[in-house]
Amino acid sequence: MSDKNLQVVLASRPKGWVEESNFRFVEAEIPQPGEGEILLKTLYLSLDPYMRGRMDTSKSYASHVELGDVMVGGTISEVVTSNNPKFQPGDIVLSGAGWQQYVVSNGKGLRKIEPGLIPLTAYLGTAGMPGVTAWVGLFDIGAAKAGETVVVSAASGAVGSVVGQLAKMHGCRAVGIAGGQSKCDYVVNELGFDASIDYKAPNFYDNLKAATPDGVDVYFDNVGGEILDNVLRRMNPFGRIPLCGLISGYNATEPYALKNYRFLLTMRCKLQGFIVSEHMQLWPEALKVLVQGVAEGKLKYRETITEGLENAPTAFIGLLKGENFGKQLVKVL
Repeated sequence: MSDKNLQVVLASRPKGWVEESNFRFVEAEIPQPGEGEILLKTLYLSLDPYMRGRMDTSKSYASHVELGDVMVGGTISEVVTSNNPKFQPGDIVLSGAGWQQYVVSNGKGLRKIEPGLIPLTAYLGTAGMPGVTAWVGLFDIGAAKAGETVVVSAASGAVGSVVGQLAKMHGCRAVGIAGGQSKCDYVVNELGFDASIDYKAPNFYDNLKAATPDGVDVYFDNVGGEILDNVLRRMNPFGRIPLCGLISGYNATEPYALKNYRFLLTMRCKLQGFIVSEHMQLWPEALKVLVQGVAEGKLKYRETITEGLENAPTAFIGLLKGENFGKQLVKVL
C-alpha cells in the first residue's frame, strides 16, 4: 500500500470550458478507520457528465463541490481493513469515494459486488447507474411501447448505448445519434440499432428524417442544443422526451435558444427532466435485467479506461468533448 492518498480537488470554478487548472492534486495521509468503519481502496473511478454541473454554484438538484474539496464520483473499491462486521478485507463494493485513492466509510450506501459474474467495470456502466438511467428514462419517463420509434442522442455513450439496446429488446425501432462515422457504425453493427446518424454531417436533418419515416415517439435526450431542436421537428403527437442530459451546453457561456419549441405544443409532447437517484424503487428490477443482459452477452458495451488518477482531469475534459468511446473510466489502483 502507498503511504500517501492522492486526491484530486476542485481548485477553481470553470468559466466556460473546463481546464486542467480547475483541478489540484493533493497528497494526504491515508485515513485510518475508527470503530464501525472500513478503509476503502479505489480501484476504478467513473467519469460522468453530471460532474461538470457540480463544479458550478448554480441552482441544481445536488450540492456543488466546494473549492478545495475532493471531486465527487462513483467508484469500485476494495475493502483494505475493516472494523465493521458487515465487511471483510478483500470485499469489492460500489461506493462514492470520489477522485481519491483511499477513503474511510461507515458502510452505509455501499453495495457488495460478487466478482466473476460480469466484469467489475460493467457495474459502473451498463450494469450500474448509467444503465439504470437508460431504463428509467426509456420505460418510466418515456413509456416506450413496442412498435414505436425511439431516438437517442450520444448513442455510443454509457447511457445512450443501453437505451437503444433496451428499445430493440422491447420491440421498438432504435435510431441513434452519434459523432463521427466510427461511432455510428458501432451503434448499428455492434449494438444492433436500426440506424445511426452523424450529427456532425452537414445534412444531419435530412438523414434524421430518412431514418425516422414514421416520426419519433420517444426522444431520449442526452445533449440538448441543436440536436434537440432538429428532433423536435420529427416528434409525433403525444411524443415523450426524457431529458437526461444537456452536455452540448455544459461549457457554454450563453444558453442555446430553442427555435422549434412550438412543436412541444403543436404535437402535445411531454418533456420531462429526471434524476435517476430519485427513482430508487426501480433500481432492483432494472439492475436484475441489466446484469443478466451483460452476463448473457445480450447487452454489449465499450469502455475507455484511462490509467492513473493523475490523468483523470484530462480524461474528464475529453469526455466533455466527446473524445471517449463508450463508458469513461479511470483505473486508479
